[in-house]
Amino acid sequence: MEIIVILVVIAILFFIGRNYKTEEFKNINLKRKDKFEGDLLNHEAGLLVALMAKVAKADGKVCELEAELLKHTFNDISSHFENSDEIRDKLKSLYAKEKQSFDNMINICEKLYGLTKNDYNKRAKIMEYLLNLAFIDKEFSDTEKMITEDISNALKIRKEDFERLIETFKAFYTQQAASKAISLEKAYEVLESNINDDNSTLKKNYRNLVKKHHPDIISGQGAAQNIIDEATKKLQEINEAYEIIKKDRGI
Repeated sequence: MEIIVILVVIAILFFIGRNYKTEEFKNINLKRKDKFEGDLLNHEAGLLVALMAKVAKADGKVCELEAELLKHTFNDISSHFENSDEIRDKLKSLYAKEKQSFDNMINICEKLYGLTKNDYNKRAKIMEYLLNLAFIDKEFSDTEKMITEDISNALKIRKEDFERLIETFKAFYTQQAASKAISLEKAYEVLESNINDDNSTLKKNYRNLVKKHHPDIISGQGAAQNIIDEATKKLQEINEAYEIIKKDRGI
């Protein structure tokens, strides 16, 4: 039975679960659904969720993207069990319980290491997945660094591999921030506006451009089809630019 961590459809989440396949979880048979009734803390899937809870607790808040990742993780794991609803509920309860304290974190790591001691690559992918969770709000606090480093040490991840993963995520989110800035600058350019314009001015510019480039208006003027097609593309660009700016401004 294969449990694959689904990538969330937001661009910044393409890193989620990159090459990390939960089909390698112990005791899961790809060809049939199993019914699991034991303690999930004796199962790799449950141990992963428990460690996710510890990482989530590190900064004391759950952002929208983090919640999305957790939802997909619970759904993916549980969907491959015969008693899927029961497993999903147990995973949610386990997550809520394990988020209360760091006291048993090393013990959980030791259990997971015991199940994966002969598969370093699997443990490295688990570490990558946990670091993605830590970085998902685009911040990596000192507390998150400390917690993930403790987990990494307990899972016997090589220090150079742990540091490499951190640098990879930092580079990814730095690049994303730069791309966003460029996109925002381009959005203002498309709307023939600037960042200092107030919301009313921005809305006025948007409406004027929509009237100017709306394909129905262009068509009514007797324009050729290629001109109408260009107007349709331009209107789409205007709408996308307006959405980018509204999102950035929170309006």
